[in-house]
Amino acid sequence: MTSLRFRYDHLLGFLSEEEIFLMQNEIDVSHSLLVEKAGKGNEFLGWIDLPAHSDDFLLNRIETDSRLFRDKAGVVVIIGIGGSYLGARAVIEALSPPFAKSGGNANPLIVYAGHNLSQDYHAELLQFLDTKEYAIVVISKSGTTTEPALAFRLLKKHIEMKYGKEEAANRIIAVTDGSKGALRSLTEKHGYKSYVVPDDTGGRFSVLSPVGLLPLAIAGCDIKKLLRGAAQMRKACLATSSLQDNPAACYAAIRSSLYRLGHQVEILVNYEPALHYFAEWWKQLFGESEGKENEGLFPAAVDFTSDLHSMGQYIQQGQRILFETVIHVEKPGHLLTIPFDDADLDGMNYLAGKSLHEVNAMAALGTTLAHTDGEVPNLDILIPAIDEYSLGELVYFFEFACALSGYLTGINPFNQPGVEAYKNNMFALLAKPGYEEETEAIRERINEE
Repeated sequence: MTSLRFRYDHLLGFLSEEEIFLMQNEIDVSHSLLVEKAGKGNEFLGWIDLPAHSDDFLLNRIETDSRLFRDKAGVVVIIGIGGSYLGARAVIEALSPPFAKSGGNANPLIVYAGHNLSQDYHAELLQFLDTKEYAIVVISKSGTTTEPALAFRLLKKHIEMKYGKEEAANRIIAVTDGSKGALRSLTEKHGYKSYVVPDDTGGRFSVLSPVGLLPLAIAGCDIKKLLRGAAQMRKACLATSSLQDNPAACYAAIRSSLYRLGHQVEILVNYEPALHYFAEWWKQLFGESEGKENEGLFPAAVDFTSDLHSMGQYIQQGQRILFETVIHVEKPGHLLTIPFDDADLDGMNYLAGKSLHEVNAMAALGTTLAHTDGEVPNLDILIPAIDEYSLGELVYFFEFACALSGYLTGINPFNQPGVEAYKNNMFALLAKPGYEEETEAIRERINEE
């Protein structure tokens, strides 16, 4: 039994239970393909077993290296892009105090590089690191992906000038391919500590591997608790394909049904700012997995109640192509009660004595009712708290549902052929060796335009 609960109470005006359960046969087929590893992309299904097969030796090694980094550095730079960093960032940001950058946090400050090509961002990062004790985790299977490769080149030079090459090597850990690639070669040349990116796990599904676990442990997260939560959800997902008993299967069935009815956009909603980057990881997970062959829901995300003052109008009365999946956190980490004010100039005394969490919960319910009245179907995911166990369940829940959803659509949810198009154009424009024909063709195209 998982602590995460999936509910569709606010869907039944749009889709009946009978219609939902008509999906059972399709779910049975997709579930079988996934569990038996017989479907498209089955060479990338290693993520299914990560929560159960993470051995103690690996976890203990990660925790030991993490303690050394925490003792050595007040700042740790995570270099990566897409799945190489988003999963870890999602959990780190969810568990980190929002004002930890102000000081007073026992764990190192985690900052990120290599996820964009902004000159100003990276220049200001180097300036920031000039006066900080820092270390680096660089995550790239090949070591040649443009954004992280350039960031690591800049930061490698900076850290070697700051500490000398020998000490710099002690402050760098690489997470990369086990036997080949540019980053593996650099690792062996300079003697960096390293961890292996699993060959059978794609980046967006890799948060429960060393790709995510190492940065999480450095940030002070309890990775064993995270894996226990994921293992519990894995048990529920593998045990049955029943829509009544498998929450990920039920979610996949409903979102596929809504897609077929013309709902083209799924909005992930949260009412806790800590979950902002969780939504960023979710967008990559579903967008990169489903968006191919002219198919797939468009994944979007909003932070309520903030975005009710910007996106709320469109959601309420814009094109009826949307549905919402709302993450609810049942127990906050703090208690904050609204005080009584004698003057009551703001008219808020009617809320005095209530917790802010209670007000937030009523805002969530009121918004759901308004949006369903406005013909926007709503789904609900309830987690007990924002902690490692609940986030482990949530990660695996979304991963399993995403894989099922891809199979329901008939596509391979584990490849990403479309992301190469912009890279090839960029390489041609930059005259990368080996792209001479492409460079000539793209320059002619630009001149014609």
